[in-house]
Parts: sequence; structure tokens; C-alpha cells
Amino acid sequence: CRISVVNTYYIGRMLGSDDAADVAVAEKVGLIFPNQNDRGTHVNISGAGVMKYAPNRENAIKFIEFLTGDWAQNAFTQLNHEYTAVPGAMKTSPVKGTGPFKEDAINASALGENQAEAVRIFDRAGWQ
Repeated sequence: CRISVVNTYYIGRMLGSDDAADVAVAEKVGLIFPNQNDRGTHVNISGAGVMKYAPNRENAIKFIEFLTGDWAQNAFTQLNHEYTAVPGAMKTSPVKGTGPFKEDAINASALGENQAEAVRIFDRAGWQ
């Protein structure tokens, strides 16, 4: 049994490749989303915000609105094979065929609160 941890967008890139060998390998991969009966699967996150004293606040807000709009969300899906940040915005993508999954609903601020302890654990384990 071979197992690997991978971001789904790598599978999407391989499935959408012009190289038949990449597609053949990707078609042999079975994706499993862990913890579906519990907390859900970890998802990578990206964030956007506007600083309190941003000199171009209105343009910053327009840019965030653009990034969360249909065109940009579809571009993330089509060009990088990522799941969208806006629920339901994914129209087509090789990764869309992996089906729905339960996402871990962890509060992102908890990640920062636990970062120092996580680094200590990594150091003790010798992780690099």
C-alpha cells in the first residue's frame, strides 16, 4: 500500500496536463479526505484584508470584491485547480470530480495562538 499526503490541486494539474503520462498516473490515484466522520479535512486558507489606515481603502475593498467575484474564483479553479473560497463558485475543474467533503471548521485565529507550541513540538521531533 502506498500513501501520500497531497494538495488536490496537484492532482488537478496532472489530470489537466497535456502530457498523457501525467494524466495516466493521476487517473490511478484515489483521493481520500480524512476525518469525514469527525472534524473534517484540513484545508489551506488564503486571506485578504484592509489595514485600518490603508491609504487606498476603497480600491483595496474593490480588489477584494474582485477576488471573491465569479470571474476571479473561476480563474483560481481553472488555472490552479484550487477549490474556491466562495461556496458554490466552482464551475468546472478536474478536482471538482473528487466530490464534496467535510472541511475542518477550525477558527484560523487558533492556528496563530498555537504556533509557538507547534514550533516547539516540531523542534523536539527533529522536523525540518
